[in-house]
Amino acid sequence: HDGFHHQGWQFAIPVRTSRPCEYKRTRDISQTGTKNLLYWAVTARDASRKCQRYTAYFGTMFSTECFFLNFKLPRKRMENKQSSNIRWHHATVTRSRRQLLNGHSSVVLWFTGLSGSGKSSMAHAVEERLYQMNCRTFVLDGDNVRHGLCGDLGFSEADRSENIRRIGETAKLFVEAGIIVLTAFISPFRGDRQRVRSLMPHGEFVEIYVRCPLEICEGRDVKGLYKRARAGLIKDFTGISSPYEEPEVAELTVDTHLLDIDQSVDAVIRLLRNRGIIANQDDC
Repeated sequence: HDGFHHQGWQFAIPVRTSRPCEYKRTRDISQTGTKNLLYWAVTARDASRKCQRYTAYFGTMFSTECFFLNFKLPRKRMENKQSSNIRWHHATVTRSRRQLLNGHSSVVLWFTGLSGSGKSSMAHAVEERLYQMNCRTFVLDGDNVRHGLCGDLGFSEADRSENIRRIGETAKLFVEAGIIVLTAFISPFRGDRQRVRSLMPHGEFVEIYVRCPLEICEGRDVKGLYKRARAGLIKDFTGISSPYEEPEVAELTVDTHLLDIDQSVDAVIRLLRNRGIIANQDDC
């Protein structure tokens, strides 16, 4: 569905809702004769062009249908401000009660390392092992979150910092829910990782350095990213044109060029047991 054009915008036929317009630009859309739209925008970078392209979705809480709209807008960075006129609402179901129900503590397992070092593979393999032990888990993967939560961010230093800030706040919510959350992000800057650590109570942020020499990561190059970075097609690529700051005191360092996946997972599970996060038997 290519939609139609109106004043330089490309539209698809939107879905009607019972709620009023929620975004000021919908006044342009209402000229098509379709009213009472629920509208929201999710930005996505189109690296093939020298401009930012954004994709907007129309939909309702009553329908799973969605249609697409492409238009150009300058990026507007949201300032990291504290909202006003708010207060924290204390729930009766607390983190400790959720942990008691789950049978294990909640924690962030923060896998960091170069692209191709094995972060995602390790995170998902650890999650599989924990799942088999009846633990409550969730993986936040670097590529996956950029399809939605962080889809408006590029790979500049500022965007990477914002990416990690959002993930840190999301991970904090999972910890409050009593879940073991595993994150797989390059997260190249120490300061960003330290800021996420500072969000968590002591001991609930476990940094796992997935260490692998650059030449081996580049040799793996599963996604072909190193080749493109070497050709100058990808800017700000960690290890090539952007730095990676190794952890100075990680809770665990796993050398994935020396250990296979099972040995790597064993090292993580052993750490969790030693720290009392999970039980010493095969059931959380």
